[in-house]
Amino acid sequence: MNDSPLTLMAVHAHPDDEATGTGGVLARYTAEGMRTVLVTCTDGGCGDGPGGVKPGDPGHDPAAVALMRRKELEASCEVLKVSHLEMLDYADSGMMGWPTNDAPGSFWQTPVEEGAARLAELLRRYQPDVVVTYDENGFYGHPDHIQANRITTAALAMTALTPKVYWTTAPRSMMQRFGEVMREFGADGQEPDPAEAAAMAEIGLPDEEITTWVDTTAFGSQKFDALAAHASQGENIFFLRMGQERFTELMGVETFVRVQDTTGAAVPESDLFAGLR
Repeated sequence: MNDSPLTLMAVHAHPDDEATGTGGVLARYTAEGMRTVLVTCTDGGCGDGPGGVKPGDPGHDPAAVALMRRKELEASCEVLKVSHLEMLDYADSGMMGWPTNDAPGSFWQTPVEEGAARLAELLRRYQPDVVVTYDENGFYGHPDHIQANRITTAALAMTALTPKVYWTTAPRSMMQRFGEVMREFGADGQEPDPAEAAAMAEIGLPDEEITTWVDTTAFGSQKFDALAAHASQGENIFFLRMGQERFTELMGVETFVRVQDTTGAAVPESDLFAGLR
């Protein structure tokens, strides 16, 4: 008999990813007595440095950024009450097409088998009942997100474990609302670039293809505060600009596609642990 508590493992690419897509479920399931394990694959060194200095610009120090982002990640985990944080500490690969994609030691350059073997070790240690990561395109094509999907898939194949497996996603209806809110809170009142708006409209899935809708509204303040813990990263400023109430209204339901299941739980479902309790 396995006496361990029901366990959720989320495999993310960078510090701050845990708050955006899964902050609600991490907080909710911890509050419900589950064990929550966050695996962060990279050090986030391609993020903005102090004062918003960008990667490749004078004064950007990836090692210093990575240290700062680790502290922010630990603060976020404290807010969300994550039970265990595991960092693989690969070098951040940057956005697709950046020179850092090809840097030795970057996550994108790491052989899948190597990363998978390290993750398989964690899978065996924690024996998760539910595993969450990104889809094969990393949700929006980021190389480190794609690699997180690859090593998770390979790691699961290396073990005899059969957890429920989910990919994070967003319903197209929500992406449409998100676009409207972006226009409402747009920087300096400028209209968003039409090409960017069109690309955003293609992110996520039609609502009817989403299998799992988890209400995390009651944990909106924790999710908001976890995101605020990553204040060094400019992309988070937009979310924080909304204020907690609007943020929770927009981001209070987290959505997933179930890609592996042995429970037979019916879909659509409202609980990642449906069929397990």
